[in-house]
Amino acid sequence: MTNTSSNNTAPAVREISEQAAQAAVMVAATSLRLPTVREQAVDLARAGAKQRLSHTAFLAEILTAECDERDARQRIRRVNEAKSPRTKRLADFDTTRVADLPPATLAHLAGGAWIDAGEPLVLLGDSGTGKNHLVIALGTAAAEQGRRVRYVTTAALVNELVEAADDKQLSRVVARYARLDLLCLDEVGYVHLDPRGAELLFQIITAREERASIACASNAPFSEWGATFTDPRLAAAVVDRLTFNAHIIQTGTTSYRLAASTRTIDRKEIIPA
Repeated sequence: MTNTSSNNTAPAVREISEQAAQAAVMVAATSLRLPTVREQAVDLARAGAKQRLSHTAFLAEILTAECDERDARQRIRRVNEAKSPRTKRLADFDTTRVADLPPATLAHLAGGAWIDAGEPLVLLGDSGTGKNHLVIALGTAAAEQGRRVRYVTTAALVNELVEAADDKQLSRVVARYARLDLLCLDEVGYVHLDPRGAELLFQIITAREERASIACASNAPFSEWGATFTDPRLAAAVVDRLTFNAHIIQTGTTSYRLAASTRTIDRKEIIPA
């Protein structure tokens, strides 16, 4: 006797009205948390009928729309979570002003392979030379690619760590920073850190060493970092960790902001009132 398996039986499909079908789609999409399916199912079904799509092709269309919209929402969420202080884009950065940053190097950094490899990035240069722009823009690009990113100034991070230590929450905060794919640490060397703050910052750097990337910007050469970290041995250890397998870019001494201001003044002098 032949044993007929229920697995070979086609699933039962019952006939329902168009109105009932639409209502069922709305309920199911809400239950499954598929907002794009809920919003676009009817319109896509009508378009699919006009194009005589197969049921499988229509299913592919609606699921692809849901995935695309979910990816877009995730990119927006990642960018917001990065907490960048302002909007900066790599497309707006003038690489001709930085001899140490040819377009090919910028394209490589924008791709994010260095982040996946856990390599550091150090930007060194005077104020107004584009370090802040690059740190924010690279962080934004990484976030839009789905990576977990956080921008923070050195002073703000140290203050957060001190408060966490006082509240006996330091390990939790260090672990949170360790989970980031990219930590954008701005204004290294701008403020003097007391020994406790310097040691707490060192914990963050050590927790990410050779595992997760740090992109930092400083207006001071490495030889002057001892003034920030007070302890010469600690300063040397920080430099060692941030430069191992690192991308180091000198942004120079010519200020973008000063040049832009000069051009504005020149235009005002040329154009009659």
